[in-house]
Amino acid sequence: RRSRVSQGDDRFVFFSRCGGAAEALGADMAVPRSVPVRVAHELQQAGHRYLDVRTEGEFAGGHPVGAVNIPYMYKTGSGLTKNTHFLEKVSTTFGKEDEIIVGCQSGKRSLMAASELCSAGFTAVTDIAGGFSAWKENELPTNK
Repeated sequence: RRSRVSQGDDRFVFFSRCGGAAEALGADMAVPRSVPVRVAHELQQAGHRYLDVRTEGEFAGGHPVGAVNIPYMYKTGSGLTKNTHFLEKVSTTFGKEDEIIVGCQSGKRSLMAASELCSAGFTAVTDIAGGFSAWKENELPTNK
C-alpha cells in the first residue's frame, strides 16, 4: 500500500513498500531507497541478495562476492540497449518479497533497474549508491 502526500502544486509523492518516494507527474512509478556501499555490504551480510545489473563483460572483470548477474542493459555497437527480458529473468531468480540490493558500475543503471523492480511488485528492493566503483574504493570483498 502506498501513501500519497501533497507537495502543494498538484504533484504528489508516493511512498512505496520499496522504501522510497516518486513524484507522480502523470505516471505512478515507485523509486527504491538508495544506500551507500558500506550499508549495502552490511545488508548483504545480514542476508540480502546482491543483484548486479552490469553487463556480463563488466561482471566478469570483477564483482562483489555472492553477486548474481542479470544485465539491465546489453552493449550494442557503441551504446547500451535495455534487456527486454530483465524482469522475466529476475523473476525466475528472486521472489517478489526477497530482500534484494541492486548494484551496477556507478549507480545509474541500478537505480533504473531497482525502480522497475519496485514498479513490478518487488517489495524489498534497495539501490546501491555509487555502484561497484564505490564498492572497490571502499575495499569491500570482490571476486577478481
